[in-house]
Amino acid sequence: MKEVKQHKRRGRLPKIEVVDLFCGIGGLSYGMKSKGFKILAGFDLDWTCQYAYETNNDAKFIYKDIKTVTKNDILPLYSKNAIKVLAGCAPCQPFSSYAFKNKKKDPNKYDLLYEFGRLVEEVKPDIVTMENVIQIIAFKEKPVLQDFVDRLNFIGYKIDVNQVYCPDYGIPQTRKRLVLLASRLGDIKLIPSTHTKDHYVTVQDAIGNLPPLEAGESCPTDALHRCRALSPLNMQRMVVTPYGGSWKDWPEELMLECHKKEGGKSFGSVYGRMVWGEPAPTMTTECTGIGNGRFGHPEQNRAISAREAALIQTFPATYKFFPNEQEVSLAKASRYIGNAVPPKLGEVIAESIKQHIRNH
Repeated sequence: MKEVKQHKRRGRLPKIEVVDLFCGIGGLSYGMKSKGFKILAGFDLDWTCQYAYETNNDAKFIYKDIKTVTKNDILPLYSKNAIKVLAGCAPCQPFSSYAFKNKKKDPNKYDLLYEFGRLVEEVKPDIVTMENVIQIIAFKEKPVLQDFVDRLNFIGYKIDVNQVYCPDYGIPQTRKRLVLLASRLGDIKLIPSTHTKDHYVTVQDAIGNLPPLEAGESCPTDALHRCRALSPLNMQRMVVTPYGGSWKDWPEELMLECHKKEGGKSFGSVYGRMVWGEPAPTMTTECTGIGNGRFGHPEQNRAISAREAALIQTFPATYKFFPNEQEVSLAKASRYIGNAVPPKLGEVIAESIKQHIRNH
């Protein structure tokens, strides 16, 4: 507490510096940067994320396996008198709803949250934030979340764990995420929700002003506003899918055999169209394909474009994903966008940290 009192000045916050583990293309970092935090570096094992991370966050991208990262890699990055924040979103595939149905899980990814905990113990930052899928709470193969919380408790952190419904914070998708905040300075809380159901940000708000596209077309003035081509059969399916509808509205001859079986009936949103007046579904790494969820455009006969997916994830139109945006890979863009923390959620986390520091 003595160090915090030295920082505290009337009307001014101390310098807040962030190191981002599992940083990807930088959605979390960008949101925190937008609130005035100094982003120092991001660590990730996907080297292709380096351009987007460094270009948009004015921070260093460090290509290194988290299992080999130590305090000697992190501590020298921070300034002497700054509030030190260690942030991260350990890859969530082992804990996702899909993984519960998929028996071939990657056992190595179970341990990434333990590595995060190890680094918190080594570095002892002032504040920690961790974002993940909410299914991690119910994950039965290993009590990874409880072990993480217990470890932070043991070394003196006050902890706040939240199940966040993203529309409650102005994010136009029905994503549900776990957000953990922890502090050595005192009690810490996520800020209250900023939006009510009557004022959720909608698909219309996010993408309603973009130029129309045909399937397989790219916008001449925005290379990221590009969508996948459709086969003749899938185009027939798209044409007969009504507003807000899905494959359940097709004539039987257009249905896939798997959807006719009892097990296939649970995937009711597949090949579905979004609705203008509601938030979009959760963006995934396959969000630009109509066969992977309710990713059909509300009115146009196509899946959403990479730009539309990015806007729904709250990336600004100025965000740079590729050094040459005339050579946009839809598969890569979808993976970047679907894996990212929405920058707006990063802003919410940052605002929570700022309020916490003011209180302490």
